[in-house]
Amino acid sequence: MIYRTDELLLSLAALVVVLVATELGFRLGLRHQPDADEPTKAHFAALQVALLGLLALIVAFTFSIAVARFDARKELVIEESNAIGTTYLRARLMAEPQRTEVVGLLRTYVDEQLAFYAAGIDSARLEAVNAKIANLQERLWMVAIVLSEQDPRSVPTGLFVQSLNNTIDLHAKRIKALENRLPDAVIYLVLIVAVVTIGLVGYGRGLAGRRNFISDAILAGLVIIVFVIILDLDRPRRGLITVSQASMERLQEVLKQAHQ
Repeated sequence: MIYRTDELLLSLAALVVVLVATELGFRLGLRHQPDADEPTKAHFAALQVALLGLLALIVAFTFSIAVARFDARKELVIEESNAIGTTYLRARLMAEPQRTEVVGLLRTYVDEQLAFYAAGIDSARLEAVNAKIANLQERLWMVAIVLSEQDPRSVPTGLFVQSLNNTIDLHAKRIKALENRLPDAVIYLVLIVAVVTIGLVGYGRGLAGRRNFISDAILAGLVIIVFVIILDLDRPRRGLITVSQASMERLQEVLKQAHQ
């Protein structure tokens, strides 16, 4: 649900909720101020510090997971483009007509890989592109079967089969990495702890009888900014931070020039 919700809308809603929690906490603190003695105020001050520490720990942990998964997706794009490039180089060792056929299929394969990423979260487009990629993989594998049957001891054929198998495996890994997102429960946990913590900060302001809107707004804004970055890292198909397809695009140009 969260993954398909607009990022800007979700961030604005989170910011409003956090600011409302701060204001409600402040007003509740003002109401309880006459009954609050110094030990009570000290208790809430210690509680604020503990919750701020817990929030920092949860945010840091969530952020590190999002960054690690984002880096894994980037590495898989490079690995897959390298595997396709290796398959192309080994295909050039083949005799005709298989060489021309395989090079043409690989060229189309790279185009579809880029189309796969460009499809974003459009289910219909993703399904169509995945079907084309599966068909290309089957056609490439059929060529490998024919070559293996013609000469099972051929070194070029063995190398080609190895790299093609790696290419197919990496595509499956890439799909899995794109689907490997932060669970909604983790996002909800970050939001709940942030709201409770900042609300308690507002409550402490109320007990002290002093409002500091600027510092409270800065705290809320920073928490939301980090939250937005976590969401952005967890959405590699859209947003400000996307997985670069530069290595696949360079391979696409190499294959186009080879065709010319």
